[in-house]
Amino acid sequence: MSDWLEHSVQVEINAPMDLIWNEWSSFEKMPLWMKWIKSVEVQPDQPDLSRWTLNTGGLEFSWRARMLNVVEHQIIRWESVDGLPNKGAIRFYDRHDHSVVRLSIAYAIPSILKFLDSLFLGKAVEDTIQADLERFRAHILSLR
Repeated sequence: MSDWLEHSVQVEINAPMDLIWNEWSSFEKMPLWMKWIKSVEVQPDQPDLSRWTLNTGGLEFSWRARMLNVVEHQIIRWESVDGLPNKGAIRFYDRHDHSVVRLSIAYAIPSILKFLDSLFLGKAVEDTIQADLERFRAHILSLR
């Protein structure tokens, strides 16, 4: 039996939504700002499917993800269809003078390991994805 753990972080970016959307929705670019993501390959024959490889601390995991809901400039929602169980959404909020990007990630871990989340795992994941969004902001600002 597994438990789902979820983490959400956000960042404000002083950049136009078109630029933010175009960069984030180019999934192959994600290793530029996501520390644990080694590669992302969109399946050419099925553009709603992508293969992800995560590498952290010498451990490597991979999975295929299916895009469940994509609304341009608003949301990309996904879930894994094999491999590492995960799901989530990236939401985009256009505030006219700036944009807000909010990332929510959920992943399944065996119930017996749930105590790791309270000890250190949850904080490590949240700190990492917050840093990922900070790197994304720096990436976007470098393009302006």
